[in-house]
Amino acid sequence: MKFRGRRSNEKVELQLTSMIDVIFLLLIFFIMTFKIVAQEGDFNIRMPLGGGSGSPDNTSIPIKLRLRANADGELADIVINDQQSFGSDFGKLREFILQLTGGIAPPSPEEGPEVEIDLDYSLRYVYVVQAITAVTGQKQGDNVTRLVERIKFAPPRKPQP
Repeated sequence: MKFRGRRSNEKVELQLTSMIDVIFLLLIFFIMTFKIVAQEGDFNIRMPLGGGSGSPDNTSIPIKLRLRANADGELADIVINDQQSFGSDFGKLREFILQLTGGIAPPSPEEGPEVEIDLDYSLRYVYVVQAITAVTGQKQGDNVTRLVERIKFAPPRKPQP
């Protein structure tokens, strides 16, 4: 098939100026629409050492939070210091932490009460996040009050047969 009026030796040129203009417009658009959002879930957590060997941590731990799971991995019970049970209500847990801390944020992340979270092996991750959220602070309107900065996880429990 032969096209009329088309020359085979015609040189094709790229219009680089218009392409550069479009690239700069896109760059300006993305810079102008970029939003800086505060990072969520920023808290200090010390994970247990693996293997179970080594010396145990002898630091005093004032609050032990135990999360028990049922066979399906759902939260069955929240227990503080093996004494006080809150069922599965994280609101009551937050009220307890508020009473304990007086609703005052610790002066620095290294000070204030420390919470050790001990959970069943089969507990779903969403309940762990809810427990951390309930313990670390509370939100009133746009203000977030930090309550506990130091969170520690107990060594994992092996699943029971």
